Amino acid sequence: MSDSTFHPFRAVPRTGVIFVSEEAAKRGFRPGDTTWSNLGQGQPESGPLDGAPDRPSALPLLADDFEYAPVGGLRALREAVANLYNTIYRPNARSKYTAENVAIAGGGRVALTRVLSAVGQVNVGHFLPDYTAYEELLDVFRAFHPTPIMLEPKAQYVFGATELEREIMGRGLGAVLLSNPCNPTGRVIAGPALADYVRVSRETGCALITDEFYGNYIYSDDGATRTVSAAEFVDDVDRDPVVILNGLTKCWRFPGWRVSWVVGPRQLIEAVNSAGSFLDGGGARPLQRAAIELVSPDRFLRETEVVQRVFGAKRTLVLEALATMGVSVEAPPQGTFYVWASLASLPAPLSDGMELFRRLLQRNVIVIPGEFFDVNPGKRRNRRRFQNYVRISFGPARAEVERGLSALADLIREHR
Repeated sequence: MSDSTFHPFRAVPRTGVIFVSEEAAKRGFRPGDTTWSNLGQGQPESGPLDGAPDRPSALPLLADDFEYAPVGGLRALREAVANLYNTIYRPNARSKYTAENVAIAGGGRVALTRVLSAVGQVNVGHFLPDYTAYEELLDVFRAFHPTPIMLEPKAQYVFGATELEREIMGRGLGAVLLSNPCNPTGRVIAGPALADYVRVSRETGCALITDEFYGNYIYSDDGATRTVSAAEFVDDVDRDPVVILNGLTKCWRFPGWRVSWVVGPRQLIEAVNSAGSFLDGGGARPLQRAAIELVSPDRFLRETEVVQRVFGAKRTLVLEALATMGVSVEAPPQGTFYVWASLASLPAPLSDGMELFRRLLQRNVIVIPGEFFDVNPGKRRNRRRFQNYVRISFGPARAEVERGLSALADLIREHR
């Protein structure tokens, strides 16, 4: 069959995680292979953790589980998600979320696809660096115009509300998309800073689309258990243009379940559900039903406490190891399970993220080159950014992280 057969179709690029996984697979990598260390993975270790709630071991099926679920999700799950946000973030708020403020989707990217498909002909701001999958999602819907906002390493990737308002007013932004905590830098917008973001959104009418999938991976200097959500600072759940995305993937460590949600004003949720009716048709009924128990506030807090203890220890391990190797971390992660590592001080060719990735593959270690986080919809910009960075994940179990760090140290030592 000739290539001309496929002329109606464009070449669709792979996200960073998929690219590195497929390149590793060519060299024999398979998930679960203990001869490999996957420091590129975008999922947390999903097995039992000491002190965490028990993991489900069976999934009972009811008669109606063989039928479609509603496009917007099972009402009982929508109510449970609304209760979670009201209990954790809005216990004293006058305005409360209800089931009508929640849409259930089959995974985070499906939820975000629904939201972006509902965005009109406006400029949509997005930060650099940020989550790799945003690139295609910001390009595939041609109704709006993606507008990059550059974060500065010298400012430790901090971007204040005053700067945000200037971008909104100067560039005429109708919406801003961001991950918080940020993938890959681990930057967290919380407390008064996040309150100001929500205030600016409210006062300008610019929608704040906040991806909070890492919202319980927060590392506090005082060891206190904290989580982050823009929901805490919303005045009116049906009027403030704040849209929140989260799900079971990261905060509950259930990546394989593909259960996510969108929380926001009723009018927006109606549009999101309308989009779901032609985009994906809705999530799996049995998994939604099983998720109702999982999103209880008590279980969420118990899981969060353990996650922060276990992943906080792995964070310390990675940061200390990189320091001994001479790898710079301009801003130690306040959240997520990633370290955004600068290679600028390493000898060539290891100072190039793609080259370091290739050489680590030969040692059965996977990282993600920083250039994948240069969110560049439509490849409109030709400059190659972040080529001197890699994202290192401490999502895997500690032993796997240690193996990968040891191999990285050996590689650097051989080139010094």
